[in-house]
Amino acid sequence: MAHGDITHIDIPVSDLTKGAEFYGNLFGWQIAEIPGYEGYPMWQAPNKISGGGLAPRDGEFTQPRSYVEVDSIDDTLAKVNASGGETVMEKSPISETSWWATFRDPDGNVVGLYEGTTDAG
Repeated sequence: MAHGDITHIDIPVSDLTKGAEFYGNLFGWQIAEIPGYEGYPMWQAPNKISGGGLAPRDGEFTQPRSYVEVDSIDDTLAKVNASGGETVMEKSPISETSWWATFRDPDGNVVGLYEGTTDAG
């Protein structure tokens, strides 16, 4: 996995342009509307396999949850906080070689972060 790789997920946002800017800057996602899917900008992760979309927030579509692979949770949380988001749960161990954390973006969505390595040494 690489920084920013995750599986498909839809993320509700109150402003599609601001949401696209926030996530594009944070994870390096390519975000664009695709013909036939106007009003549903789709994002693609750096692995060119993972992806999803940004959808207008409504009364029933309010909170996604997914975990995003990052090179450094500490660096990513610093960038989240500097970009108008906030840390919900600080970096915590899963094993000796992997960690997780969560943050809330400027729209109130809670997203998980995963940092890990297959090398235990």
